[in-house]
Amino acid sequence: MAKSDVIYICQECGASQSQWGGRCGSCGEWNSIVEELTTGSPPKGLSKKRGRKINFVELKGTEETYPRMLSKIAEFDRVCGGGLVPGSAILVGGDPGIGKSTILLQVCVALSFAKDARCVYISGEESIDQVRMRAKRLGLSDANVELASATSVRDIITSLNDNNSPTVVVVDSIQTLYVDNLDSAPGTVTQVRTSAQELISLAKRRGFALFLVGHVTKEGNIAGPKVLEHMVDCVLYFEGERGHQFRILRAVKNRFGSADEIGVFEMTDIGLSQVENPSALFIADRENGVSGASVFAGIEGSRPMLVEIQALTAPTAFGTPRRAVIGWDSNRLSMVLAVLEARCGVSISGHDIYLNVAGGLRITEPAADLAVAAALVSSLTDVPVPQEMVVFGEIGLSGEVRRVSQSGARLKEAEKLGFNGAMTPKAHLGSSPKKKEISSSLNVIRIKHLEQLLNYMRIEGEKKLPKNEITN
Repeated sequence: MAKSDVIYICQECGASQSQWGGRCGSCGEWNSIVEELTTGSPPKGLSKKRGRKINFVELKGTEETYPRMLSKIAEFDRVCGGGLVPGSAILVGGDPGIGKSTILLQVCVALSFAKDARCVYISGEESIDQVRMRAKRLGLSDANVELASATSVRDIITSLNDNNSPTVVVVDSIQTLYVDNLDSAPGTVTQVRTSAQELISLAKRRGFALFLVGHVTKEGNIAGPKVLEHMVDCVLYFEGERGHQFRILRAVKNRFGSADEIGVFEMTDIGLSQVENPSALFIADRENGVSGASVFAGIEGSRPMLVEIQALTAPTAFGTPRRAVIGWDSNRLSMVLAVLEARCGVSISGHDIYLNVAGGLRITEPAADLAVAAALVSSLTDVPVPQEMVVFGEIGLSGEVRRVSQSGARLKEAEKLGFNGAMTPKAHLGSSPKKKEISSSLNVIRIKHLEQLLNYMRIEGEKKLPKNEITN
């Protein structure tokens, strides 16, 4: 009988060490090291036994690829790169209660109506009756979806590894599964990695699309080893607040499509419904003539998106002003505030700053710098940004406004939604002439430095004042 050795594995990063410690030496996380048993010692090197020769093939294959499976849920198919690829493994993560199980059940039901499609939903957290209750609440009880409640990887593989293999398999969730020849508990690094590896190998052999639901940590990352995200073909994150009706499904990794593609859904009484025109929905509740708000024309994946950025500044009586940010990077807000004060002379250090991206969308691209600066200056001066104007551009540390990619797509989306003005970065001198990007119906204001934004807002403020106050 092989001797069992004891190793200590970090539950955050998966690093192993020979003795227990309060803090992981690789990732620095406290109280994350757990004792696990392994059978036998790991091999120190390859033996002299000769291996099997690998056959190499040409890059241009002769076999036809399988067509993608469409769920008819356009927002979901967009995030997956145009549909599901047979044999692919997709990891879906998100906060508790965000809608992971709901959207996957809806996808299974939509795919079950396809010809010769067999969809299997395996739940390790809920019983079959609980899944049926959710399907009845969503009005999906009549769909041809097979249910099971299991946590043993050996039992799941035995049930799926036959000639009548399914088309789509959903495992909810990977942290509840266990491999019986491992001594560690379900949810540990070894169990999660081994369970995922066995299921992904089966999906590749049998050619069915595999969905793995993953829990997240308090920081919002998928729990378990980071290697789990490397093993799968696609990683989808569900974003949004549980108290908000909008949900954002974002692809952070996709081997069969573009990364950072998003799908917008709205949580309703009958499940998640897709939002076909998210830009119009995000800016639908804007109020006219209110200071501290600007419309940002951004790009999410391959889709242009218009969102409203709201800023509120208020004098503070404390020595350290408050900086509250929702939906944007707080470090970039600090940079924009520093540039406004150091390069433009705007006194902002004695104010509390509150910044919000309306609609629950999280913005990551630096092109939102100029829109944030416009909202901040508008709040400080109490001068509204024009209602029908979009703003985008990246701000440098010297106060210059840099160009961003896909300006034409941003302006085209703004024109489609009825905007008649835009504030964009000025083109670099000496750039080669390109195809005309801007429609003649848009009044485009190109600025090169942040000082021009302040001058524009000053002129807009003078337009609001009576003539006698301007002369005085």
